[in-house]
Amino acid sequence: MFVVGIDPGLRRCGYAVLEVHGRKATARALGVLTTPSSLGTPKRLGLLQADLDGLLCEFPPAVVAVERLFFQVNTRTAIGVAQASGLAMAAGARAGAAVVEYTPNEVKQAVAGWGAASKPQMQRMVQSLLGLDDPPSPADAADAAAVALCHLAHLPFRNRVAASVGER
Repeated sequence: MFVVGIDPGLRRCGYAVLEVHGRKATARALGVLTTPSSLGTPKRLGLLQADLDGLLCEFPPAVVAVERLFFQVNTRTAIGVAQASGLAMAAGARAGAAVVEYTPNEVKQAVAGWGAASKPQMQRMVQSLLGLDDPPSPADAADAAAVALCHLAHLPFRNRVAASVGER
């Protein structure tokens, strides 16, 4: 099964594809989808949508985990992140995947054990958990991998809740 993590952004959208067998996750693809700031927003969104659709076609996911926009000082950046997040969630739904969201603090807590972990700490934890030779770079790719790993950490609880609800 593939779990795709997305760190949304209009300029830089991090992605990670983890292949999961039992309790073992292997990174199959890590990277960043970019759009040129010289283009207007509609064209940039179109490019990002095409890239996300291509990624999910190449690696058909069971789950798409997206980092939730939690707080943003820069309104212009927040709008782009929200638009990219919406595209990622819609692409996941169109691909037939379950779509889940996690806040940055939930991701940091699940992956590093501390909700205030720094970017370098998160990169090292992702490296360690996925058995990578080097910390993933750029940080957007590491963040996307962390979102996918967060989902895997929450999966046993989600499964128990689903089973409990199904029994009623």
